[in-house]
Amino acid sequence: MNACDWSGALEAGAPSLAPGSSASQGCGAVGGMSARGETCGDAGREGTAAAAPFSFSSEPTLEDIRRLHAEFAAERDWDQFHQPRNLLLALVGEVGELAELFQWKPDEEPGPQAWPPRERAALQEELSDVLIYLVALAARCRVDLPRAVLSKMDTNRRRYPAHLSRGSARKYTDLPHGATSENQAVGPADLACESTGQAST
Repeated sequence: MNACDWSGALEAGAPSLAPGSSASQGCGAVGGMSARGETCGDAGREGTAAAAPFSFSSEPTLEDIRRLHAEFAAERDWDQFHQPRNLLLALVGEVGELAELFQWKPDEEPGPQAWPPRERAALQEELSDVLIYLVALAARCRVDLPRAVLSKMDTNRRRYPAHLSRGSARKYTDLPHGATSENQAVGPADLACESTGQAST
């Protein structure tokens, strides 16, 4: 394990969850998995995932993840390697590894929830790596992710009114009747996505 490959050890140090919660029993909600990546109970049976909406466990929170990683890195004197650029590149690398799991897979349903246990375990690990690096990068940049997400969702609601964007992949600037308020500022993220011509949040 190198100076940035700490997700497995981080999992070992995760806080215990509330007794009786689905996560504390080693299983998530519908379509959940155990800590070993195994499908739990009837969740792996065909059609079960569509029976009810999926929901995450309430713990750990993003702050729990930030704290666990900070403690993990400090214990190993790895903070010196975790500059924003390094964390961003590590995040991109993990997204690439996640993408490899989907490469050459058919798009038909039921999709990833029906993958074999070994592939499901790999999916869980790669998604966890992406989240851990994202939280670490946000913390290093002093971005409060939960509040940033709430703010961004408010922006998205203004940019994409439901009655104008329902069923459409158009970018908000291409929606009819000027979906965007005239006094709404256009940020760097908007400019970076201008060339796509597709909806971008």
